[in-house]
Amino acid sequence: MREKSSRQMRIWAVLCHLSALLWIPLVGLIFLGIPLYLPFLNILGPLIIWLWKKSKFPWVDLQGRESLNFQLSLAIYSLLVIFVSLLLIVITCGINLIVNKSTHHLNDVFRVLSMILLGLIILTAILQIILVNFAAFKAYKGQYYRYPFTMRFLQ
Repeated sequence: MREKSSRQMRIWAVLCHLSALLWIPLVGLIFLGIPLYLPFLNILGPLIIWLWKKSKFPWVDLQGRESLNFQLSLAIYSLLVIFVSLLLIVITCGINLIVNKSTHHLNDVFRVLSMILLGLIILTAILQIILVNFAAFKAYKGQYYRYPFTMRFLQ
């Protein structure tokens, strides 16, 4: 009986991490033409599992807080990247209009800035997938893993 409870606890801890990747299959709906905007979906899955199982399993409480801290940090980093990108676009367009007094080069500026933003988004997504899977593997093994670059909101 104790082994079954331990296994259950580890599985719920793994789900705390992996549920943060729920946004991946939903992105495919956008490519099918279904307009879908679910911000912070990476936080919702771990939050639900953590709130549901944290009082029953201490390991789930620990892993859920770790997962939520990482996902909240990713959300903040993503918002910062978007804000800085928009700021760069406004500044670049303003400088271009002042210096060139035309909108001729704005298309090239938008293209470059869009590629940089897309690259950062893809890099963040790949990093998230790798780190979440690694943390889930460690949680199943019963080993504690601290995500890098994580702000500790939940102690």
